[in-house]
Amino acid sequence: MKNNFFYNFSLGNINAKPSNNSETLSQILYGEKFKVLKNQRNWVKIKTDYDNYIGFIKKKNFYNKFNPKLKIFRVKSKIFLKKNNIYLPTKKYLYFGSGVSVLNKSKNFIEFKKNKWIKKSDTKPISHQEKNFIKIFKLFLNTKYLWGGKTGDGIDCSALIQIYFYYNRIFFPRDSKDQIQFCKKKNTKEVLNLKKRIIFWKGHVAMNIDKKNLIHAYGPKKRVIIMNTKKTISKILKDAFLKPIFLNNSKKWIKIFK
Repeated sequence: MKNNFFYNFSLGNINAKPSNNSETLSQILYGEKFKVLKNQRNWVKIKTDYDNYIGFIKKKNFYNKFNPKLKIFRVKSKIFLKKNNIYLPTKKYLYFGSGVSVLNKSKNFIEFKKNKWIKKSDTKPISHQEKNFIKIFKLFLNTKYLWGGKTGDGIDCSALIQIYFYYNRIFFPRDSKDQIQFCKKKNTKEVLNLKKRIIFWKGHVAMNIDKKNLIHAYGPKKRVIIMNTKKTISKILKDAFLKPIFLNNSKKWIKIFK
């Protein structure tokens, strides 16, 4: 039986197989909707509602219903516990783009789960749209590179691109190979605004932030970093023998990258 649920923990790994030793393909954030495709002992095979990603997560007691009113607009929003009217910080976080419901409010805090609070200033309305993609990407500067990661604790190249769309609740594929095909086919306003700036390589993707520089989660540097575009193209060609794939072949772009 296929059931819809909502992820009610800060962060979970989506694995290729139902095993802790299996490759982490991606991650699932608090509030994400998913469908259970199959139960397998202590694991469930799921399909995420946002990007149709399929993999295995640990079996837990998930939300059956969820009505988010806000979403996180910080790379990491610390979770607090309330005791004797004092908000005590924990070592846990909610992550950028996560949807949250509102159980209770104080002047500066919001209770999103029983005695779990976040700062009101870390949130935006669920309907908020942030069209300044450079602003979003720069939030993740110096975040460590993590294969399969999609948060401020670790992120990979394709998740860095996808997170802009996820925050705005616009569909965009998770993996770079699928992002290439999607960008080639789609001409919606949201995709057009970015695809003129996206550079793909086989297994890698970066975003130009101006005529000289790009930003990407770059494995060899082990972090999200801004680099000179020409030098990056030359370096990847030299080190990995990979040529870039440009989706926009206008004369302007050819001139920039000569």
